[in-house]
Amino acid sequence: MSVGIFDSGLGGLTVLKEIRKIFPNEEIFYFGDTARVPYGEKTKDLIVRYSKEITDFLLTKNISALVVACNTATALAIEELKADYDIPVIGVIEAGVRGALSVTKTNEIGVIGTKATINSEKYKQEIQSKNKDIIVYQKACPLFVPVVEEGLLEGEIIESIIRHYLGDFDDKVDTLILGCTHYPLLKKEIHKLYPNLNLIDPAMETALDLKRILTDSDEAENKTGHTKYYVSDGVQNFRNIGSMFLEEEIEDIELIKL
Repeated sequence: MSVGIFDSGLGGLTVLKEIRKIFPNEEIFYFGDTARVPYGEKTKDLIVRYSKEITDFLLTKNISALVVACNTATALAIEELKADYDIPVIGVIEAGVRGALSVTKTNEIGVIGTKATINSEKYKQEIQSKNKDIIVYQKACPLFVPVVEEGLLEGEIIESIIRHYLGDFDDKVDTLILGCTHYPLLKKEIHKLYPNLNLIDPAMETALDLKRILTDSDEAENKTGHTKYYVSDGVQNFRNIGSMFLEEEIEDIELIKL
């Protein structure tokens, strides 16, 4: 058995990286839908359709669990995936919420993400379903994804963009959920500008969710620990930028047309 992970593109590699720390021997299949990125500007119907197409493909790899390593797909498609498929399906939103609730002292939490994720209000609903007294501030940050994929992780340009978006949170929140899997690559710069914020990376909590689901027998010692990558477009670009996300070279990658 193995684990399937998918994202609209590269951001889910931050989730993959955390999962591999916990499951170094697990066989993993990662799908990046690079031909149809970004998901954050698309409709719910399209995202549900894309998510099911990718899931159908990953099921051909005999996966025992599916990780939706995309906040937008988690917000808009995970309920349909859980209803339509018989394997465990894990998303990043519940994980991020759990992390935020465990550290906030003021009961004021900020959430940043794509337009689709923020407009869905899934983070707000999940937070307030667990603690109705929490005040949630939300902000779409559409420029973060392209600057990350350009490799602009530090310097004046990214500092200006961070201030543009997060200035609204000044003195309002003590905890900020990075509600897009690209955003953890900006943690260092965000922390530099806002050192008092608790920054929540849902990728780490998502990996722990997977650990609770997989049994000891799933994590067999004789497994190879191999990761196979699939993309729907731009193999070389994915290899180049993905290596920056993972801090290692990406070797086994294949172009797939769904």
